[in-house]
Amino acid sequence: MGTLGTAAMARMDERLPWFRALSAEDRSWVGLVAQAGIAAFVEWFAHAGEGRPTPSIEFFGTAPRELKRSISLQQTVDIVRIVVEVVETMTDELAAPGGGDQLEQAMLRYTRDVAFAAAQVYAREAEARGAWDARLEALIVDALVRGEVDDGLHSWAAALGWTSAPVVVIAGHAPDEDPRAVIDGLREKGRRIGMDLLAGVQADRLIVIVGGADNVDHAARQVVPRFGPGPIVIGPEVPDLHAAARSARAAIAGLKASPGWPDAPRPVHAEDLLAERALDGDDDARQQLVENVYLPLAGTPLLDTLATYLEQGTSLEATARLLFVHPNTVRYRLKKITELTGYQPTEGRSAFTLQVGLILGRLTESAVTWRALT
Repeated sequence: MGTLGTAAMARMDERLPWFRALSAEDRSWVGLVAQAGIAAFVEWFAHAGEGRPTPSIEFFGTAPRELKRSISLQQTVDIVRIVVEVVETMTDELAAPGGGDQLEQAMLRYTRDVAFAAAQVYAREAEARGAWDARLEALIVDALVRGEVDDGLHSWAAALGWTSAPVVVIAGHAPDEDPRAVIDGLREKGRRIGMDLLAGVQADRLIVIVGGADNVDHAARQVVPRFGPGPIVIGPEVPDLHAAARSARAAIAGLKASPGWPDAPRPVHAEDLLAERALDGDDDARQQLVENVYLPLAGTPLLDTLATYLEQGTSLEATARLLFVHPNTVRYRLKKITELTGYQPTEGRSAFTLQVGLILGRLTESAVTWRALT
């Protein structure tokens, strides 16, 4: 058995480049597993006259768990194949007179069962790893939804091999399917389109974290079919997983406020739901509207022009009359408002958002004044 083990190691070193690249410790472990396998075959073959039992696979337990991570299933098959070849070359020396065929047949059966045993070992490892990955994935999604971003989150993400940037969070309703099947389908979809995906089902919500997407809208369209009926909201793109809590917060707030805009596209960006989110009590949306709408116009004629234009039902002529200016002046100011805020007063949705931003700005200014007086 010692001679066979030595010959097998020499053949592996000669034929398998990946084996030569292993550390000395891992090579030693492979040698021990090979010798244990040969010893197990000898023990098994010795029971030929006693109703030979199913070959034992306990010799795989010789290897530490770390070795299974260093060597793939295909490489394990290569090892088994080489050990068989070595034994076959020495059949004449090993077999009793006239027992060569019997030995070869026994080897074929034994190695077949060993191959199945190796597959079972790796399958169990994969299942255990998959269950652990699923728990980590659920923890990451839950932490981002609750806004609890700390070093633990990065450790969990690193364990899953997550290095993608930028990151965007998508929120919608979960389909009426098994949550595990939904998440597995999303992960498989991510592999096919070359993006990293983390997903979690929380009650009736499905939260998907997308990493490494070149185009957010394209990425969202790829995962839309995995959601259930109803609105789907895309949070803002953020640079990394650490900042993804902000994207998750916006996406979930947008999903909650989405009934306020029944005709919203599917999917819709959380930024396009700022007015509905603000009315629903989202402080982030309120602050963003004040900063984007009210503050750029405060202290300029543009603010009065916008307020008057909206109060007059977006009538250019009525606005000009009340402000005692030419209609072309109103047109010019409306154009400047669009440049400063990104919203076009002459468009319905934009006008609504500007109206909400204007009201929130006034309320904020009034609150500041009140606090100063008291």
